[in-house]
Amino acid sequence: MPVLGLVLALLLLGSAPKKSVQNVTRTDGKEFMEWCIADEQASSEELQMALDWACGKGGADCAEIQPHRPCFLPNMVKDHASFAFNSYYQKFKHKGATCYFNSAAMITDLDPSHGSCKFPYLP
Repeated sequence: MPVLGLVLALLLLGSAPKKSVQNVTRTDGKEFMEWCIADEQASSEELQMALDWACGKGGADCAEIQPHRPCFLPNMVKDHASFAFNSYYQKFKHKGATCYFNSAAMITDLDPSHGSCKFPYLP
């Protein structure tokens, strides 16, 4: 009988509603905003591989990091990867996507936008 109780408890815990971490409200009533950016500790090679995946199979919108576009400069792999990682994360986070990129990325609550380069945020 104790095993049946344990099974029932596990079933109840498994069916409990899950909280979303993307739409958490602060004490002042505003929503926390999160962006996905390149991790400063990731190597250029790791970032380039993850950037290639994000802009290819990953489905990120990488148009803004092309030449003559607002986010092309600075023309550094870290900056381009940050934009691509965030594009992917914002586009697919509500479908279960994460900001991992083989540990080349990290979440920040500081808007990484700069000048005319605007990093999207989707609630």
